[in-house]
Amino acid sequence: MARDVLIVDRFAPEAGKLRNVFDARFANPRGTGADRFVWDYWHVPGQYTALRTPAWTYFPKQLYESFHRRLVAWGRATLGCHDISPPWLSLYVEGCRQELHGDLPHGPWAFVFSLTHWRGRVFRGGETLLVRDEVLELWSDFTSVPGRGMEEGEIIRAIEPKFSRLTVFDPRIPHGVRQVTGTHDPREGRLVVHGWFVQPRPFVTGSLPVRALEAHIAELTDRLGGWLGALPISGLYSVAFDVDRRGGTSSVRTLSDTTRVPRASERARRQLIRAIREDIAGWRFGPQRGGSRVTLPLVFERG
Repeated sequence: MARDVLIVDRFAPEAGKLRNVFDARFANPRGTGADRFVWDYWHVPGQYTALRTPAWTYFPKQLYESFHRRLVAWGRATLGCHDISPPWLSLYVEGCRQELHGDLPHGPWAFVFSLTHWRGRVFRGGETLLVRDEVLELWSDFTSVPGRGMEEGEIIRAIEPKFSRLTVFDPRIPHGVRQVTGTHDPREGRLVVHGWFVQPRPFVTGSLPVRALEAHIAELTDRLGGWLGALPISGLYSVAFDVDRRGGTSSVRTLSDTTRVPRASERARRQLIRAIREDIAGWRFGPQRGGSRVTLPLVFERG
């Protein structure tokens, strides 16, 4: 799997109840309840067509907050992002789609959580589309091979919005949604909750105070200045590690990584990531009441 795409199936046990709320509101096609009139028909010619509404106001408060807490906790532990943007609930029926685009200012990770009845669907399309790295870097080492072309699967990665699947990706990647055809019935369309993970900062589970990290982070930041040199790197690198009762650090591992450099600098990028992990492996803290798990996000914004 690409390091800038994360997929978690059967993510939320709330999925069934969230979906039931939606189905109940469209059960009577002649209904005139106020909750049927909350949808915005979002149409930007040549770019976006979908129905959308704020997810946090559409669902019952207690049910939505349970799902919201689960998503935020996952983002903190896995990505080092403290929160999510206010998410949308989007519906795709006949003709709805998103053409390829990038979401540069919103957050370091985008997410799509599917409430779509994908198995047994009657429509076609609806996949999340991501341009592959090989295309984004096509000319860096291009060679012509007689008789060989490039077809869609080698250009675009298509991710099926299976029910209760969470798809998380680097929003700088050109992405879209394949046009949905075959149904006008809202209950038969593509239904997703989507938004962005935001506010990257350290996250600790256990007794280690976040302030205990500050001196180590400051020292690492100083060393990064020398390691980086002129390396034109950008993106978010999130590393996790454990701290035992005696304050020792262990199990340093990469959780997620959207850092990018020109192809010629890839070796230097990998050396940088290795140096960061090795540096953290040497961190020592004072005695703790118990063990802790730390997620540390590092943001690179060099051009």
